[in-house]
Formats: sequence, C-alpha cells, structure tokens
Amino acid sequence: MKQIFFILLFLLPLLTPAQEKLLNAGPMPGYSTMKEVAIWCQTTKEATVFAKFWNVETPNELYQTNTVKTKADEGFTALLIAPNLEPGNTYQYMIYVDGEPVLLPYKTLFHSQKIWKWRGDPPDFSFLTGSGSYINEPKYDRPGEPYGGGYEIYNSMAKKHPDFMIWLGDNVYLREPDWNSWSGIIHRYTHDRAIPQLQEFLASTHHYAIWDDHDFGPNDSDRSFWNKNRTMKAFKLFWANPSYGVGDIKGAITSFQWGDADFFLLDNRTYRTPNRRKGKNKTQLGEEQLQWLFDNLVSSYATFKFVVIGGQVLSDSKMFESYVNYGFEEERKRIIRYIYDQNIHNVIFLTGDVHFSEITVLKEKGKPDIIDITSSPLNSGPNTNAINQNNTLRVPGSVIMERNFAEIRITGPRLDRKVIVTYYDVNGKELYKYEFKPWYREKK
Repeated sequence: MKQIFFILLFLLPLLTPAQEKLLNAGPMPGYSTMKEVAIWCQTTKEATVFAKFWNVETPNELYQTNTVKTKADEGFTALLIAPNLEPGNTYQYMIYVDGEPVLLPYKTLFHSQKIWKWRGDPPDFSFLTGSGSYINEPKYDRPGEPYGGGYEIYNSMAKKHPDFMIWLGDNVYLREPDWNSWSGIIHRYTHDRAIPQLQEFLASTHHYAIWDDHDFGPNDSDRSFWNKNRTMKAFKLFWANPSYGVGDIKGAITSFQWGDADFFLLDNRTYRTPNRRKGKNKTQLGEEQLQWLFDNLVSSYATFKFVVIGGQVLSDSKMFESYVNYGFEEERKRIIRYIYDQNIHNVIFLTGDVHFSEITVLKEKGKPDIIDITSSPLNSGPNTNAINQNNTLRVPGSVIMERNFAEIRITGPRLDRKVIVTYYDVNGKELYKYEFKPWYREKK
C-alpha cells in the first residue's frame, strides 16, 4: 500500500487538473462514533464516488465505504459511511471519483472515538467553535465594502488540529436571490463551501453544525418562512450530522458524545415565534424540543453538558436576538429554573450570532454555575460596538470585536478535569483565555 501511495504522489502534478474538475468541495469527515464515521464531499457534475481508508498503524489493510452516485437535484453531494471501525484509531482516507483517486496536497484523516468508560480516564480532547461565515460574491452582495473577509482564518483553524469543529450557525449567508428557490439555495452552499482556504480544514477535522437565521432563510427568519423545508433539505445535504431531528421532532436537532461530554445541538428557527409578534408564551425552541432538552440534561451522566444554539442564552443585554429580547424572557427563565430545580451541574451553552465574542457566567448562591461561551464572527463583519452593550453577566475583559474562533480544550484525569477556552484571531494569534474546573458529584 505504501508503494502505491508514493506512486500516486509522484503522479500528482499530472493528475491535478483532472481532479479539480471532478471535486468541488471537501472531502469532510462528519460525525464520529466508535464504530462508524461519515465523510461528505461534493462533485462538479454527476459522478460515482466512494472512499478507501486504512488504519494508519496498518496501512496495508484497505477498506472501502459505500458508493454514491451524485445527482444535480442533490447538489452533487455524497455522504459516505466508513463502517466497522475499531475504536480509538486514526484512519487515512482517499476519495475516488468515477474510479479515479483524488490526490490532495494535505492529509485526509478521520478518527474513531475511544472506549474509555470502566477502563481508565476520559481522553483529553479539543474542539473549535465559531459562527458567521460570509463568503463574498460581489454580483449578489450589497453595494459597498465587502462584508466578508479574512478567509485565512480557516488555515489558522486547521493548524490547531482539533478533534472536531462545531459550526454555530450562519454557516452560509443566503442572499435575496437565494432563499426563495432551490437553485439559489444550492448555489449559495456550492459557492461558499468551495473556497480554497477552507479545504484543508474540512478534510482533516470532524464537523458538526447547527443553523441560525442566515442558513435557515432571510435575516431574523422564524417558523413563518415559507421555504424552510428546502433550506432544511440543503442543510442535510451539505452537513454530516448524526441526525436531522430526534424521534418525531423535526429540525436541525441532534446529539452526540465525545469523551466525557454530551452535546445537544438545538434548532432555534424552525419553531421560533416571530420576533415582532406580541403576546405571551413566545418560544424559540417549541415545547417538544424544549422538553427533549430537559429530559436529556437531567438524564446525562457526562461530566459536561454542552448546549449548542444559535443565539445567546445567558446575556441580559436586550440587543440583537438574545433570549432576553423580543419577548422570549420567560423561556430563558424556564431553562435556567429547570437547571436550578434539577440541580444540573456543568451546563455550558455554546452560542454565536452577535458578531462579537464574550463569556457570560450566571452565578447564584447555592445553585449550579451556568456558562455561555459566545464565538462570533468567523469571517463575516464584526460588531465593533459590543463593549457598549450592557451584559451585566459578562466576564470582564472577555469581549472580542474582531473576526475570531474559539478553541475549547478539556484535559486531566476523570475527577480533576479542566476546561481551557482560548480565542484566536484570523492569523491564529491568541486574543483571550479563560479556564475553569467542573463540579463533581463524586469526591476526588
């Protein structure tokens, strides 16, 4: 196998032009379990796609995914499944399009999750978060200064070598020509996903995603948006989440585990009451999704419970689409009250949307601390006035008003874990760091 691989590398300059015509974006590993991993990619035309993969420790043993024929009405996307993996291993993979290998100038890797319970300490791991990815396309953008920029942020993110990335919404920005037609929606995803700076990061990191208003529909869109079924279809085609909905609850909702953390990915658009609608009982999540979250939080045995949602939850600043604005305060109170009444510790919200970053901590004597880690924007326009927004629960000094991403690193033995949150600018320079330790039911 090694000899074949080196021969293919030698032929790379000869094959590259042909390959560029076949592959538009990706490959991109999606969800990871102990026995199975998803891989996404997109071709430029109808084609047959599969992947070969091998354990980096035993490169002579080749395996293969399912084969997918990409279709125009599905955006020429392919979801490949690497099955029957051995837990806790690193695999290298290669995409084949119409029987030809696609040779790339960077490593393509995925990882199966480790078995650790009843065997030892949970693994150390790290992941990145961020929201707001605006890729300029002048003929469809608003006149004036480009809203997007700093695409090199994705090169910087790749260099951090995280275990996975969680996209916090506004992962694409649907424009006026986009959101009312299938052609427009697919065009936006296809255009944005293909930028060169993004490809290495996609290929070497596992990716999970939620959505917010700009990938759901128009700005500040809600349950009334007529074309939400089509934007949901596109979301499914261009991401590789573990699921799209849970049980009978539809939407961009799912859950996964990594190490000693549970992640609950929420949909704050499909069931959202319009912002300007007056009245009581306004909701962002809908009652069924809210109860699903409550059940999972109280049932979780994980050290950390990460709740992933597009807009800020804890901030008490009535700006933008935070939970205290537009009449959603009662649902915010219900969430906090439930965490307190059920005595659920180590709940951490991961949020975006607001085009600046900050850390918010809610502390009440005799109650569990609750944390909100906001990370925004990646490469859309930053909010340079955030420091004047009066969030009284903000950790002093944590506001970042430039393009950035957050790294969350969890380390240490089972009963002495530490969480390190570090924000970086587009060039990978450290901007701010925040550390905390979880609460344990068991004694150390």
